[in-house]
Amino acid sequence: MGKKIVILNGSPRKTGNTSALIKAFTEGAESAGNTVTTFFLDGMNIHGCKGCFGGHSSQACPCVQKDDMDKIYPAVKESDVVVLATPLYYWNMSGQIRTAIDRLFALEEGDGNLLRGNDRSGVLLMAAEGHGFEDVLLYYDHLMEHLRWKNLGHVLAGGNADVGDIQGKPELQKAYALGKSIS
Repeated sequence: MGKKIVILNGSPRKTGNTSALIKAFTEGAESAGNTVTTFFLDGMNIHGCKGCFGGHSSQACPCVQKDDMDKIYPAVKESDVVVLATPLYYWNMSGQIRTAIDRLFALEEGDGNLLRGNDRSGVLLMAAEGHGFEDVLLYYDHLMEHLRWKNLGHVLAGGNADVGDIQGKPELQKAYALGKSIS
């Protein structure tokens, strides 16, 4: 039986280099019998965390704010794997994905922690103009440790400034293989 994979796409471009990594990963994952659900965060109405500690993890919509995170919470709750896909912005993830990650905190509040552990795994897919991934990898590793998720790996594709620069590069094959390895 396949895994339920949720991809949080933090790129502002629907057809950019990050999306090419997602497409390759998805093709690999689906060819291995997995189900993939992708959320294009830039096209969603998601507000920043208020830090109110008012969430209730067991509710269908655990956050006090009512926005498009209500579409993401149920998928993440049911997922086996969460893929964080983002361009590299100033040595970190994009604001779109950081906002969604912050809001996932509602699944850790109130009625039991439904985010941490639970045999969930994580994957990181990143495209960038440069190659300075060290800081974001440190953040990602700390996030995986905090959430108690198994780190299934990452594909870091540097040297991709313009849309389409990633085409024909080995990182697309690595993303496909990483997706296919999930079973």
